[in-house]
Parts: sequence; C-alpha cells; structure tokens
Amino acid sequence: MSDPAAGKPGRPNALLRWIRRYFGFSRRETSGFVVLFLLMLLWLVLPWLLRPALPHYDPQADQQQLNRWAAELEAQRQPRAFDSRYPRRSYAARTAVPRVALSPFDPNSLTPEGWEARGLPHFVAQRIVHFRDVIGGFKAKEQIRRTYGLPDSVYARLAPYIQLPEQLPARESKFRDYAAGPDRNANKSFASYPPNKFARKPTHLAPFDLNAADTTQFKQIRGIGSRLSARLVAYRERLGGFIREEQVGEIYNLAPDLVDSLRKYTFVNQGFIPAFIDVNNASLAELKEHPYVGLRFGRVIVAFRQQHGPFRQASDLRQIRILDDAAFAKLLPYLRF
Repeated sequence: MSDPAAGKPGRPNALLRWIRRYFGFSRRETSGFVVLFLLMLLWLVLPWLLRPALPHYDPQADQQQLNRWAAELEAQRQPRAFDSRYPRRSYAARTAVPRVALSPFDPNSLTPEGWEARGLPHFVAQRIVHFRDVIGGFKAKEQIRRTYGLPDSVYARLAPYIQLPEQLPARESKFRDYAAGPDRNANKSFASYPPNKFARKPTHLAPFDLNAADTTQFKQIRGIGSRLSARLVAYRERLGGFIREEQVGEIYNLAPDLVDSLRKYTFVNQGFIPAFIDVNNASLAELKEHPYVGLRFGRVIVAFRQQHGPFRQASDLRQIRILDDAAFAKLLPYLRF
C-alpha cells in the first residue's frame, strides 16, 4: 500500500504556487525570485553575524591622561608681556557732592557743584554751566530747559525755585517805526541814509539804437548787468550788427523777459548796413567766428570753394546740402561776393 501523505503537496510547494499565481511568474522566475530574496536577507543579517564582540570601554583612564597633559601645558605657558599702545588713563576720584534742600536760587551764580547739589549729574552740571557762559547768562527758564541731557523730571522739580521768568522777553520789532503813524519819517531826511553803491535803474528809458549802444546803455535795462551787456556787445561784433530786433533772442541763455525788454527799448535804423562775410576770400578762422556759419559749415565752404572754384552768387551756396532754407535766409543779408 502507498503512503497517503505522499500525494499531498508540501508547504514549500504551496508557497511557490502562491508566489507564481500572485506575481504571474513562471516556474523558473519563481525559483529565481526565491533565491534572490534569500540572498537579500543574508546580506542584511551578515554584518551582525561578522561583527566582532567589542570590549567594554571605560573613559576614566583616558580622562586622567588628558588632565595630566592639560596640567603640563598650563605649567609651560607664560603670560605675554608687552607695552600697551594706548596707556590706560587714570582719572582722579570724584568726590560726592552732598545734596542741599531746594530753595529759590539764581542759576547765573551757581557753580557745577551747586547744580550737582540740586540733583543734576556731573556731566549735565558741567554742560549747563558751559551753555550759560556761551550765551552770556540765562535770561529765562526756557533756556535752561533746552539744555541737552537735562531730564524733564529734574527740570520740573527745579523750575519753581529758579529766579527767572518763564520765557524770553519779546524782541523789539524791526518795523516799530511803521506803527508810529504816517508822520513817522517826518523828521528824517534822505541825507541820513547811506548812499547806494549800485546805480539806480531809470524808471522811464528812451529807446536807443541796438547797433550803436555800448555796455553802459545796455545796463540801464533792468535785469542786465556788466556780464550780460558785454555778451550783447560781443555777439553783435561777431554777427556784424543786428538787422532785426528779434535777433537778440538768438543769444545763448538769454531769458525771455530780457528779450522782450531789449525789443521794447531798442531799435535798428532802417538804413543800417551790416558787416559782410567774404565767402570767397575769408579763412576758416574768420568764417567759424560768425554765429550763422560756425566751424562745421565753415569747413564745408572752404572745401567746396577749393573743389569748385569761387562762389558767383548767393544761390551757389544752395549746392551745399547741409545748408537748409532757414539758415540760408538768416545768412543771406551778410553775404558778399
């Protein structure tokens, strides 16, 4: 008879069948998975199996050795002896000032010790005496209150005993004469006032010739001084004379109100002939000085003149491309051929 237990599957086979069904492995894949799993378990347990047994560590012996070394180093160490670069200052001992009972006092006669006796710190007492000497004495309590470093509580305690008014007296008005009425200056003569070093501008100015005026005439206009009048004359000389009053507006950095004043008080004679520019014979140094030509246009004129010969008429200048209509119209009255 056969053993009935031989036909029953064992537990390892049942586990393998469960793994194969759960993961969908074949028989070979299941065997490889089991082997790999056993190797991983062996790899994790192996360090604990191979680790040698360590003896029990007692740190007392090592601590004693470290203490002996520290004692030897401390015995060998010598303190550094050197002179300090900045010697220590010695201050005299300050004697304590005994307090006094508060009573009315004059702050202009107190010494620093007197302020200390009334409860002020030493540095504040020194500061308040110095402040008093600088201003020539206290005249009101508010000056003492403004002392830097004086606590408000200390001032409130001393204020009732300070023999000074609360505030400074009102200053006398600079214009007290105006409050005396319309006859305040009846007894004053103009000779009592010092003469003014600047000449007074005329109230009513007659118009004058813009091309014949000098710096003195220009300075009669309000707002024009020595420098501006000299600039006006210098620009007029470089230009060759003004042919219209509006040309004063071309002066650099001239305020519009001054331009209006110049147009109001100056004129140009109808028959005035300006100084001409000889474009065929003038050098570059002469051309660049004219406000309507300048250095760039002067170089072009000289180069054009050397390449194409002298200019015969004003329209020949229109061949120069950098000369636009506005510049040509301004330059035309000053040209000569």
